[in-house]
This record gives sequence, C-alpha cells and structure tokens, in this order.
Amino acid sequence: MSTVELDMQRQTGPRRGAAEAAPRRGHRFGDPVFRVLTLVCGLLVTIAMFTLAGVLIYDSWPAIRELGFSFLTTVSWSPSSGSYGALSALAGTALTTIVAMVIAVPLAFVIALLLTELVPPSVARVIGTAVEMLAAIPSIIFGMWGLYVLVPFMQGTVVPAVTGSWLGDLPLIRPGATFQGGGFSILTAGLVLAVMVLPFITAFTRDVLLMVPRVTKEAGYGMGSTTWEVLRRISLRYALSGVVGAAFIGLGRALGETMAVAYLVGGEFLNVPSSLFDPGTTVASLIALQFGEAMTELDISALIAMGLVLFAITMVFQVLAQMWLKRAQRTAGGRA
Repeated sequence: MSTVELDMQRQTGPRRGAAEAAPRRGHRFGDPVFRVLTLVCGLLVTIAMFTLAGVLIYDSWPAIRELGFSFLTTVSWSPSSGSYGALSALAGTALTTIVAMVIAVPLAFVIALLLTELVPPSVARVIGTAVEMLAAIPSIIFGMWGLYVLVPFMQGTVVPAVTGSWLGDLPLIRPGATFQGGGFSILTAGLVLAVMVLPFITAFTRDVLLMVPRVTKEAGYGMGSTTWEVLRRISLRYALSGVVGAAFIGLGRALGETMAVAYLVGGEFLNVPSSLFDPGTTVASLIALQFGEAMTELDISALIAMGLVLFAITMVFQVLAQMWLKRAQRTAGGRA
C-alpha cells in the first residue's frame, strides 16, 4: 500500500461496514430499552391517576349515598348539627382563585416579556433569580407574612379607604353580613395566592417565550414591525399553548393551596361570602382544618367527598383548556 493510500485511509477513518456496525448494535439495544422505559413511566402516571380517583370515589361513597346532591347545594358545614354543605367552600375557592389569577397571570406575562425581550441578559438574570426564589419559599412562610404584614395593612389602610369611597357601593366590594374588618377575608387570601403562583407562571412563560425562533422575530423587525407588534403577532402566537399551560399550572396551585389560605381566609363555614372583604373558606383549607376533628365515618367520608369535588374541578379545567388550545391552534393555522 502506497503512502498516498495510507493518508487517504487515515482521513476517511475505518471502513464503511465497520462504522455502520456499531450504530446498528447500539440501535438494536438502546432504542427498545428507552421505548420500554418511557412506556412504563407513562403507564405509571396513568395508573396513579386512576388509582387516586378510585380511592376518592370509594372512600367518599358513604357520604354520596347519604347526602346525595344536596351535598353541593347546602351552604353550612356543621358536623355537630348534621349539616354537610360544600357550597360555601366552593364559593370561597372560586373567589380566591379568581382574585389570584386575575392578578398573577397578567403580571407574570409582563415580567416574562421583560426578561426575554426588553432588558439586557445581566439584568434579566438578576430579576429572574429573584422571581424564582419566590417559588422556593414554603407556603407556611407566605401565610405568616400575610398574617403579620398583609392583614394589618388591609384592615387599617385598604379596607377603610375602599369602603369609605364610592367603591364601597360596588358589588363584591360592599361588605356583607359576615364582615369582620376585612383583614381576614377572601381578598387577603387571594392576594397571597397571587404572590405564590406568580413565580411558577412567570418561569414557564419565560421558558416558552425563549423557545420562539429568533430568526422569525428578526424577520418581523426587518419588515418594520415595532416591538409590541412582534410580541403580539409572533412571540405570543408561537407561545400561546405554553402560556395557557403556565396559567393552568398556576391555577392548579391556587386551587389546592391549603395552609396559607387557612391562615388568611377567615374560616367562615356557615355562609357564602357576598363580598371580597368577607371571611370565607376554601375546599382545601376546610379539609385541613376539619379532618383532625372528624369523629364519625360520615364526617371523614364527607371530607373525602370534598377532595373528590376538588379533583373533579381540576380535571374539568384541564379538559376545557385542552379543547380551547386545539381550537386556538386550528384558528391560528387557518389564518396563517
């Protein structure tokens, strides 16, 4: 073999047949194993979900059989008098969650846009780290902060200013029959929930916006679009499903939060709150506060039935979100 042939062999590497044999062996072994592992993980999640639903249904069946549909339409929760009503807790859950999402979702989206589009990377890292540190704070700390800082501020400053002006005559603002000063209230719990879900929504929204192809945005700028037009017509369209997914992650956290809300919502089990300044309760906080005092099988079964209701509400929201996303993607595809 000549010197020229040896140099060509060194440059081209091993023979083609030998180079293809190793990938085939790895392909035959690695891909099936990986496929089986992913299938097992997916099945475990599915089994866990159905097992959880089955346990909730089985353990709550005595209360469902005993109370029937009146469980969802009865207002007061007083096991000592034989009253098991979920309506006040459902109303409190809905109001606190709406307050939290109305505040947190727009704020998180604006912060995510700030971090990805409007500030230098060094500033974005500092702000992003500060926002992410909020997610590491235990919920009990938020509850204590709300108890010792937010409750006095609401009771001494915000509530007198609002109720003493024309805003005090508006629906959901005018204090109701259970008003106790406004410190421990639906609004206070909703504000703390907004702070708690903000870092989760912000982090996911930021990551989704960072996945938008840079070349697409540069093309928009090259055609004369403003920053707002690029964000609205390009970034948001690409990131729509991820933004909605981030919002529903925050929604799930808001629906299921327990101790911070239990500290601040007021613990009113007997009435449906008619104002954001009224005390109330939520499904999660009611279960946490009442489970230790449950004495009979019906008491425990009724509390588990509350958990089943919360589980069903979460599943309904997830299904509706997926349906809305598919419709939005079809609409966006048709316009494109």
